[in-house]
Amino acid sequence: MPVPHLRRSSLASRSSMDDSPPSGEDEVVEPDQGNVLSHIISQLRPGADLSRVVLPTFILEPRSMLERITNFMAHPETLLPMSTIDDPVERFVSVVKFYLSGWHIKPPGVKKPLNPILGETFTCYWDYPDGTRGYYISEQTSHHPPKSSYFFAAPEHNIRIDGTLKPRSKFLGNSAASLMEGIAILRLLNHGENKEKGERYILTQPNMYARGILFGKMKYELGDHSYVRCPENHLVADIEFKTKGYFSGTYNAIGGTIKDEQSGEVLYELSGLWNGEMHIKDVRTHKKDLLFDALHAKHTKPLARPLEEQGERESQRLWYDTVQAIVARNHEAATDEKTKIEDRQRDEAAKRADEGIDWRPRLFRPVQGGPGGPDEGEEDLDWIINAEVDMRNPKLATKQILAIAPIVQGQTQSSQFQIPPHHPSAPNYGDMPQATTDS
Repeated sequence: MPVPHLRRSSLASRSSMDDSPPSGEDEVVEPDQGNVLSHIISQLRPGADLSRVVLPTFILEPRSMLERITNFMAHPETLLPMSTIDDPVERFVSVVKFYLSGWHIKPPGVKKPLNPILGETFTCYWDYPDGTRGYYISEQTSHHPPKSSYFFAAPEHNIRIDGTLKPRSKFLGNSAASLMEGIAILRLLNHGENKEKGERYILTQPNMYARGILFGKMKYELGDHSYVRCPENHLVADIEFKTKGYFSGTYNAIGGTIKDEQSGEVLYELSGLWNGEMHIKDVRTHKKDLLFDALHAKHTKPLARPLEEQGERESQRLWYDTVQAIVARNHEAATDEKTKIEDRQRDEAAKRADEGIDWRPRLFRPVQGGPGGPDEGEEDLDWIINAEVDMRNPKLATKQILAIAPIVQGQTQSSQFQIPPHHPSAPNYGDMPQATTDS
């Protein structure tokens, strides 16, 4: 049942990327950036962990990692049809198409998203042409090491995604790598033998490389292998994101296969550019088709609540002053605003240590894996949304999702999130604040 449509107010906030200046794939280091670069060179050694290094704000994307993750839900034309396909192989191909459609929405130039602070949250939603909605909830569930946990659901379309992204950054000389660890589990709840878990697709991500961060042209690349795997149907896609060689090759190329893991038979071959045309070839018939055209695709931006309705730890409000300074290319102001937030996080951590208080995520719970556990086989998620969501009943699921945290305009939080929120004797994870809708 479609959710009643709420009028889009002029006060409603879209993705903060809307205010970002357009930019091409390359970015030349600005003349005034040399002094900033020389400031950080002394901190950098090959293999250094970039999470411990103060980065200049001109290489930062004007939004948090929690918001950037929404890139992967930004193509309803590839997302929504997946659950409607009956043939399991065709359905798997549609999931691969959805997976590949999210990569061309890259930040302007070579940018690294803002590192979310512990307990930071971001929620948003999408209004689809058929009158239904998709909902997204995320929280920074760990700071050292960084872990961004997220939940997405389109109840009327039987689609649910749970994920935890665990980036590790390394300095490699004139380039930096973001090693994208963690998984996402996409569920099609109207397929599969297990009616509660549905048909699961386990997704990993390629690594990200920023080339030329100290001198020359800055270049953003995806690299290495990622996988889409469906345990129920024994299908796997091995996708290689190819980095350009020094003397040969091309930027942004992909290659890969889709095969039956039980028989070892390769069913399809993948090729093309992740920011251009991507093709799929049937190995048996040699027929080659266009899988996705990133050149002409238009992503659908999420909607978020107005800033005045957001809590102080929600991404867009938390980083507002920093983002405005980054967009204005006022690097000094951006650094000052960013430092204020990071200093507060350090002060909070010191206070918790002094008082012997354990911090716990508010919206997510630890995965209960292991043999016989309710989340068996999903241990790599680390954290999962701390709520029952009955996806078999779209109307009930929508109500349950909106009770987890404020998502749509007009919702309020019954108790504002504060740090530190938990004492060792605090209630279990089942005790959660409820979101309400003012009407």
